[in-house]
Amino acid sequence: MKAAVIDLGTNTFHLIIAELYPPGTSQDGSLPQTSKSFKVLYKTNIPVRLGQGRINDNVIIPEAFERGLEALKAFRKEIDRYQVDKVRAIATSAVRNASNGKDFVTAASTETGIVIEVITGQQEAEYIYHGVEASGAINDTSLVMDIGGGSTEFIICSPGELLWKDSYDIGAARLMQAYFKSDPLSTADRSLIIDKLDVSLEGLKSACMVYQPSSLIGSAGAFESFAAMIDPALQLEKTAAVLLDLGEYHNLSTRLLSSSHAEREKMEGLIPLRVDMIVMASLLTSFVTGFVQPKHLYLSTYDLKMGVLAQMAINAR
Repeated sequence: MKAAVIDLGTNTFHLIIAELYPPGTSQDGSLPQTSKSFKVLYKTNIPVRLGQGRINDNVIIPEAFERGLEALKAFRKEIDRYQVDKVRAIATSAVRNASNGKDFVTAASTETGIVIEVITGQQEAEYIYHGVEASGAINDTSLVMDIGGGSTEFIICSPGELLWKDSYDIGAARLMQAYFKSDPLSTADRSLIIDKLDVSLEGLKSACMVYQPSSLIGSAGAFESFAAMIDPALQLEKTAAVLLDLGEYHNLSTRLLSSSHAEREKMEGLIPLRVDMIVMASLLTSFVTGFVQPKHLYLSTYDLKMGVLAQMAINAR
């Protein structure tokens, strides 16, 4: 069965098309297959910036609304070209919190035939967990962190077990629009963000005291940029999970937090969409490593959309 997953993120819309294999079969139907339940046929993404301008007012502005619809129209063409059997389109923070989010869902269905599921933060966290689990990155008690534009999800897990999860409206775009008022980021702006995180993440800090995660796993997004900047030779498209050097991450974070927009534009491995939001992502990641004190830092390139695919494969008949 061919399946398509659309991840309608706050910054980027992603499309992935895959052939699903039910558990217990191989790709040719002959041998048990436990490590791979789907084969990716096509993937792409479009930087829609759905949260542009007024994400903290919980409004999708007209320009972003139209960009989102145009992206879905482009995805529809690929879905039809691959003759996909089943489509799931998952909307997260920007749509679920927007006062006109339902209008966007309705317009998408009318203009593209794509039916959007608006999921809760808890559902988002669970899908992220399944995606990261499929990458093979979970080797011990770990804290998974997925920094989106509108929200950030945290999952504490061990191999084969989800222990705790939560979602917080402290995504990189929200933090940037609320606090990023200087270039480079000023000490005063940085302190305001730290104060916000300190209050917002009380529940996470309490959970980490209980479960004592020894590894931090970053799910795709900003962590792919961290990895590409630490190791420019890394081939992300061929990588499911990779161990990152914590010391090199902290050196990179220090450089990012003191850099100007113009300086970041010239940094190798940093895509244009993340030139400013990477500062917020770095500050958030460093804040979390400060109280978790992980022994290991991993990147999982598998995230929500891969988690949805993995669950679709399990349910395939």
